[in-house]
Amino acid sequence: MQFQQLLYFVAVAETRHFTHAAERVHVSQPSLSQQIRALETELGAELFSRARGNIGLTEAGEALLPLARRILADADTARQEVQELAQLRRGRVRLGATPSLCTGLLPEVLRVFHDRHPGIRLLIEEGGSHDLVRQLARGALDLALIVLPLPPGSPALTTVELLQEDLVVVSAASGKPPRRPARIADLRDQPLVMFRHGYDLRELTVAACRAAGFEPGFTVEGGEMDAVLGFVRAGLGVAVVPSMVAGRAGPGFRVTPLADPGLRRTIALAHRSDVAPPRAARELQRVLLDSRE
Repeated sequence: MQFQQLLYFVAVAETRHFTHAAERVHVSQPSLSQQIRALETELGAELFSRARGNIGLTEAGEALLPLARRILADADTARQEVQELAQLRRGRVRLGATPSLCTGLLPEVLRVFHDRHPGIRLLIEEGGSHDLVRQLARGALDLALIVLPLPPGSPALTTVELLQEDLVVVSAASGKPPRRPARIADLRDQPLVMFRHGYDLRELTVAACRAAGFEPGFTVEGGEMDAVLGFVRAGLGVAVVPSMVAGRAGPGFRVTPLADPGLRRTIALAHRSDVAPPRAARELQRVLLDSRE
């Protein structure tokens, strides 16, 4: 049973005329009649009574008509669904990002994207860069904002550099101010509030301290970005955070830049190299890359 045969059958059933039905579906009348005969042969039953030129449905035709209409309607719905996806009226994008980027870069970018494509659902996954790389690899994300360089053993990802960001020291406004600008060596005697494992900020801070010749000491560790800032505000220690976050931290903090050469991190937009992102994800990628300008 072919889709086109059902289309011809419904046309004849509704017009009760083979010639008019052929005109409606834009085929010749002999071709339409041939397809109807083929459908009847396949089903083993006549679908139309043709007595004295009056076209009517047989009992088999009456039974098939609602089913054929439903199949044609479902096919039309499927066609519209695919067209809406292709035209970015529907769909979803699964985007991963570090918490600092979720609070800093993404709100304005996502607003621009949503204004252009309000039918696209945005699913945001916050996490450390290493965690996001793993989620990209297993197909749980379409795109992710990650920190370069990629960790050893990472899957094949296509990356485009998005921005470079300075890191700064944040401390409680009520505490003793650190040297300005601060050196990494100044953190030797400072209690540090530290992110959980899997965060690139943890690895960057620890590596910088070790390069300066000391092992950092933690008063609190294991937090996400909001928790780390809360602990710093409470006076439990200092933390090294992106300047984008520090600029939005609000009252209760002192922000101290790091002395040259300082610490910087490179943010990139990544997707799996072996899988092309969906159309909606490619559009979000374009909006993110445009945000650099």
